[in-house]
Amino acid sequence: MKKVLIIGHQGYLGSILTHYLQERGYYCVGADIGFFQYGVLYPPKQVPMIDKEARTITAEDIKGFDVLIMLAGISNDPFGNLSYEEIYNPTRDYAIRVAKICKKLGVRFIFPSSCSVYGDGGDGSQMDESAPTNPLTPYSLNKLQIEQDLSDLSDENFSPIALRFGTVFGCSPRIRFDVVINMLCGMAVSEKKVVLNSNGQAWRPHVYIDDVCESFRCCIDWAYNGGKLLVLNVGRNDGNFKIINIAKLIASEVDGCELSFISQSSEGESHDLLADRKIQDGVDKRTYRVSFDKIHEVLPGYQAKWPVEKGVKKLIKDLDRLKLNQDKFKQRDFYRLQHIEFLHNTGLINDELYFQ
Repeated sequence: MKKVLIIGHQGYLGSILTHYLQERGYYCVGADIGFFQYGVLYPPKQVPMIDKEARTITAEDIKGFDVLIMLAGISNDPFGNLSYEEIYNPTRDYAIRVAKICKKLGVRFIFPSSCSVYGDGGDGSQMDESAPTNPLTPYSLNKLQIEQDLSDLSDENFSPIALRFGTVFGCSPRIRFDVVINMLCGMAVSEKKVVLNSNGQAWRPHVYIDDVCESFRCCIDWAYNGGKLLVLNVGRNDGNFKIINIAKLIASEVDGCELSFISQSSEGESHDLLADRKIQDGVDKRTYRVSFDKIHEVLPGYQAKWPVEKGVKKLIKDLDRLKLNQDKFKQRDFYRLQHIEFLHNTGLINDELYFQ
């Protein structure tokens, strides 16, 4: 039985990944700082925990595991008076510190990166792993910097894997409603409307959460020893959609659902959770289409099985079954920036993002 340590297991992805792996016979242990532990849509499965987080975990904690998955990180804009560097530099520091421990102990290291490192897709062609990167946000830059650090650390004794995910969607005990398909499906189910915070013309690759979990599972079982960082885009080629077409698809799946744009709405205050500070004048410059050929060619046993349409239907069905209403949909815990801002503004966490 493979032993897997998941740092950051109480987030959106970690909460479903631990259960996914446990069901398939892997022994999972989690470690998490606990920012989002109480924001639950439904009860998560229990997992053994180490009472540490990414900055405090030690070699002694990691010893004995076969694989470490580094999910811990920041996925939102800066807040308070903190700069991009104050938010993201510690994330980079602890990721590479843990990777060095894994290298020393012979533990496989898997890092979740993001297709957002491509940033601006230029001519609109599908970008593969060799395409130029152009991160447009501190989050994307941070992912790319960690990839570069892992590449520098790689050698014949250490072959980490970076999985560049499309925009993940699907149900989870600690769901995020601040990612596009989850947000629009949540809105459609709870309010019978879909409101776009941009003109919807940006291209994005979307990947269902089960296909993400399966990519981790296949990497856990693969004895990759290429002597360098392996970068894989995770998703399906038919998962590249314009946001406007995603919105139309979701609206068509819910009876009585109406599609509109936040710029046309007078309900400004009620849309605070939906606003995206990176969208200016209705235009989202983050637009890219991605090729997912490589992962299906090189990762043994991997197949992304969920087309966007099938995943959207499943998510809507899940949210209906869970009786999602407006109050639950707008719960602060499901929106990363707003919740961390709350923890910081109320003094629950300090400028170094430690609990007081």
